[in-house]
Order: sequence, then structure tokens, then C-alpha cells
Amino acid sequence: MKITAAISGVGAYVPDYVLTNQELEGLVDTTDEWILSRTGIKERHILKGEGQGTSVMGVKAVENLLAKTGVAAADIDLLICATTTPDLVFPATANIISAAVGATKAFSFDMQAACSGFMYALATGAQFIATGTYKKVVVVGADKMSSIIDYTDRSTCIIFGDGAGAVLLEPNHEGLGLLDQELHSDGNGEQYLHQKAGGSRRPPSAETVANREHYVHQEGAAVFKFAVKNMADVAAQVSERNGLTPESIDWLVPHQANKRIIDATAHRVGIGPEKVMLNIHRYGNTTNGTIPLCLADYEQQLRKGDNLIIAAFGGGFTWGALYLKWAYDGASRN
Repeated sequence: MKITAAISGVGAYVPDYVLTNQELEGLVDTTDEWILSRTGIKERHILKGEGQGTSVMGVKAVENLLAKTGVAAADIDLLICATTTPDLVFPATANIISAAVGATKAFSFDMQAACSGFMYALATGAQFIATGTYKKVVVVGADKMSSIIDYTDRSTCIIFGDGAGAVLLEPNHEGLGLLDQELHSDGNGEQYLHQKAGGSRRPPSAETVANREHYVHQEGAAVFKFAVKNMADVAAQVSERNGLTPESIDWLVPHQANKRIIDATAHRVGIGPEKVMLNIHRYGNTTNGTIPLCLADYEQQLRKGDNLIIAAFGGGFTWGALYLKWAYDGASRN
């Protein structure tokens, strides 16, 4: 039978420090009610400490994954890290994570597609399984968004948090796992959501730092409009192409950017809130961490054979959806 790539385990990690809406009230002109009504966010976790980068959270998520699945780090064939906030320009954060967990055999690299990165990386890792090239692929989604957020900018500082999640992909011969995908990008969206400096176009300088150009720049109205339409449409497209009805979809796993975008996507697919994975109120937008953190939070409720639609949207613009049939009973995992 055809080989498919199935998720056989999930791991997660969020930092201890919790940044509440009440604390943000002391930093910018906002209120808990204003933030909650517009985004659905109550709190977000922040990685504190000198020299603490994205890899710190990625390592913790992978270690959690390996402990739950009983897989040895040395048996990992490939590790992909989806991140927008790498520890360094080079080497890849995936390389740093692999070394730290002892994945000495693993070929590893980073994937950068903003908030869609984990979904892109999951689709990419699945190809190595489906072709028979590798048997164990770890996909990590991790971001320290607090490192590129301006905490004097109300439009962005209320949204983002830090966190990481990881999944293990293994071959499946039962028709479970990743079954379909629809991935897109449009570079014309750059102007609406980007980081102005820090790359080769505008390398770091005293001027770029003084002008606060190393933070996320977002034009909220344009991003919201594009995200609502495209994330919802592609989720519906994948569902319809695979003959999935609202009744046969067990879970929608949406990128946790804004609760209003999540609600619009669920409405477009035609499913109720009881089938939507939601944890934005606890973590905010952790960029590449949102989808694996959802899978980790809801793992105990997942059953073998469940139909999942994963959908995401990111800056640049990037967006897409995956159809995944879950491969194990989550209640069997601690």
C-alpha cells in the first residue's frame, strides 16, 4: 500500500514567564477588555534570560516529544525547524537543536515562511517519508517573537508570544497521515507584514537600531482582510476536494493569529466551535509554534482516524491548508 507520513507523537514547550493583558496595560495605551475583544488573547509566555534563543524552546519541545514516544535521538533521520526568529543568521537553528538533543545522524535545516512555516515544514518532511527516504522525521515549530516585538507598539505587542512544539513523522501503510495539501505564497504582501532591517537589504547599523527597524511591522487591516479570505478559502478547498463534510471533519487546527480570523475560517468550512482547536487565549500568536502547540494541547482528545484540517496564514504572504488523518489514540500518551 502507498506510504503516507503520519504524526506518531507530539511534544511542546512554553516558557514559565507569563505576560498578561494587565501587565501590558502598564506598557502601552490598552486594556484587558480591548485586547480580548479584538484578538481573543488573555496572556502569552515570554522567554527570559541572557543568551536564551529560539533553540532553547525547540530543544525542550523535542526532548518532550522523544520522552513521550520512546524514540532515541540517534534514530532521527531528519529534523526541520520552522522559525522566523533563528538563534543566528547561521548555522541553522535546526542544526543547534539536533546537536543539543543528540540527533547525531539527522540531516537538518530551517524553514522560513513566517506563520505558515510549520505547515510548510510538515508538508516537506512528509515527502521524505512518502518516498521512503527516511523513517523518522522531526518537525519543530518554534519562535521567540518577543525578540522582534516593539513593546511600545500597541498594534503588535499585544499579539505575539514565545513557544515551541514538535511532531514525529513516521511511515504509515493504513492510509493515515498527511493525505492532501494546498500551499500558496504571494510576495506582493511584503509591504503589509515584514521586518524592515536585519537582513542583507538593510544590515544592522546604528541607524536601523535608532529607527526601531528590527521589529515586526504590520498593517493590521490589510493583513486581517487577506488572512480571513485566503485562510478560510484554502481550508474549504482542501475539505471539498477530499469529500469532507462539516460532519466528517473532526478538528480544524487553525493558526492562532486572531480569534476573529479563526472564527471566520471555521464558518467558511461550516463547523462549530466545538471542533476548533483554540489556545490563543493562553499563548497569543507564537508564529511557528501555534499549530504544534494546539496538537499538544488537544492530543488527549484525538482518536485514530480523526480527520484534521490544518490551516495557516503568514507574512509575506504565505498560506495554505493540509488534510491529515490522525494515526493514534491520544489518550494513550502521557
